Amino acid sequence: MRFGILVAALAVCFWGGQARAAWIEASSDHFVIYANDSDKDITRFSQQLERYHAGMAFVLGQKVAKPSPSNRVTVYVVKNEREVRQLHGGDNKFVGGFYVPSAGGSLAIVPSVQSGSGSTVTWSMIVLLHEYAHHFLISTSSAAMPRWLSEGAAEFFASAKFEADGGLWLGRPASHRAGELFYAQDVKAADLLDPTEYDKRKHTTYDAFYGKSWLLYHYLTFGGDRKGQMTRYVELLAKGRGQRDAALEAFGDFDVLEKNLDSYLKKRRMTALTLTPEVLSIGPVSLRTLSAGEAEIMPVRIRSRRGVSSEEAATLLVEARQIAAKYPQDPAVLAALAECEFDAGHDREAIAAADSAIAHDPSQVNAYIQKGYALFREAEDNRGDDKERAAAYKAARAPFIALNRIENDHPLPLVYFYRSFVEQGQTPSDLAISGLIRAVELAPFDLGLRMNLGTALLRLGRSPEARIVLGPVANNPHVNSGSRFARSLIERMEKDPSWKGEGMGQEAPEEPEAEGDADK
Repeated sequence: MRFGILVAALAVCFWGGQARAAWIEASSDHFVIYANDSDKDITRFSQQLERYHAGMAFVLGQKVAKPSPSNRVTVYVVKNEREVRQLHGGDNKFVGGFYVPSAGGSLAIVPSVQSGSGSTVTWSMIVLLHEYAHHFLISTSSAAMPRWLSEGAAEFFASAKFEADGGLWLGRPASHRAGELFYAQDVKAADLLDPTEYDKRKHTTYDAFYGKSWLLYHYLTFGGDRKGQMTRYVELLAKGRGQRDAALEAFGDFDVLEKNLDSYLKKRRMTALTLTPEVLSIGPVSLRTLSAGEAEIMPVRIRSRRGVSSEEAATLLVEARQIAAKYPQDPAVLAALAECEFDAGHDREAIAAADSAIAHDPSQVNAYIQKGYALFREAEDNRGDDKERAAAYKAARAPFIALNRIENDHPLPLVYFYRSFVEQGQTPSDLAISGLIRAVELAPFDLGLRMNLGTALLRLGRSPEARIVLGPVANNPHVNSGSRFARSLIERMEKDPSWKGEGMGQEAPEEPEAEGDADK
């Protein structure tokens, strides 16, 4: 298949071209979407995301339990890519959208995207599908994936095409990678399969890592002369074989594989998967028009959910208070105000706003969370005796216990039950450890949560379990301080199986990092 060079042509296509009248919430089994758009277009977008999820589940043979309401991915659709970049922060002009995985609060922020039938050509949609592929893969397998395999799979699925009749194409040529495959610094198959060699080199310019990862994944999936080799490779990795050794045994000589890939890239036609509507069963999409107050505070809510600095929090709080003064009876506005008060360091005010939100609507999940956060921070700052501190932490657990009654599978009550022991300097009970394990089962995509569980298991002498839990953190395709820290822990456990984390040092930050930006 000869790719046209489409990278420069990628552009944002706004939904429908109709005048936007109101903010709408589209709720489905795996996603919650907030967009200022028509009912028709947001419904179609929601259905496409659900079909994408169903398609991945069908192709990979995974039966995925429906997540609890708060563990769905929330997609915020903002005005344009400029607003995406402002929310993302930094000065990278190529950011087309991003994803932040978090237990009970995973979110994606994208500009308006094309939701009609046909090829997915907008950068924002590609980013969203790419990152949801990562979300799906880590949610359905505890095995740590090499970086090339993770990125190759995400690229394979992200080049989807949605048909008007409800069908779906997966595994289409990744045309958005054409430019780098032909013009960026080359990356060999050996570089993908033996990362130690790749990591030794200085990477001062953009290279073809993502494009080559897609090519290798696509070739191993559809190249008939290598049927079963990728399955064998994954099996060898699961048995503990190193990446290079597993690849050599499964694929053979790397130079031969490289020649095969060159030939495959030059093919005039490539195979793709066509899924009919009958195999893509999805649930209903329910729509809700936001109240006037909730719509007005939505930009504040998005910025707060994205994460703010102390300076940004102070500025945002002024706006939140002004809106809350206009809508003092709106529980969604009050819950958003509670979050802004907490971000600004005003615990008493956050608790008061949360209590008011709950009084107006006892189902306001975020109000319980913000109240719990504020009470935990107050408990942490408590300088009383052990009895007073114990009472403070008991009070801090109360909002999370109430949240658990509303949403039994919400992971945060389990997380904060565990933290109530740790922050008091106590050894977590068996029940607290079991709760943390369950939280990771509910939100396996939250790598900070995995880090907490992995280090907790390590301290308990359960290093084989700790290594499994930390594997996806260490192999995070978006290399960061957390992945490097997890890798160092795993290496230490491999050298000394009896090690229980003595001298471990500072744990990796718990705050999730935005993923899926310019490198997509």
